[in-house]
Parts: sequence; C-alpha cells; structure tokens
Amino acid sequence: MALNTGQEGNLTKRIEKQTSKVPSTFFLGAALFSMGVSAALKCMKSDKHAALFVGQWAAPFLLLGIYNKIVKTEGHD
Repeated sequence: MALNTGQEGNLTKRIEKQTSKVPSTFFLGAALFSMGVSAALKCMKSDKHAALFVGQWAAPFLLLGIYNKIVKTEGHD
C-alpha cells in the first residue's frame, strides 16, 4: 500500500514527535557502548565478524542523534 503525501507527512510528524522525546545523549551513549562492546569482542578473540558487526552500529546511532537534534531545534515542517 503506497502512502500519499498527506499520509506520509502525518506519519513523519508522529514519528518526530516521539523521537524528539529521546535525549540526545542516549544516541551518543549507544554509539560509545557499541564501540566498547566491539572492542571487547575483538580483545576476547571471539568471532571477528560479530565484533565488526557491532562496531558498525556506532555510525547509525550518531546519525540518529544528529537527526534527533535537528528535529528538536528546527522542528518539523
């Protein structure tokens, strides 16, 4: 089912209203935590792929934090 422009705008507003409640430090903490877990997995000589997989979560968390900050300061539409 395709969303028309009005529905997409309303959905986006509802999502942004909820995500703006999350503190920005949550995303920074999640990124740092994923880097720490990745380093720990690498140091424990466990599965190399698991360490790389978890380590790659940091960038999306930081991007979500930036998006969250923009929504909080600029608002939506």
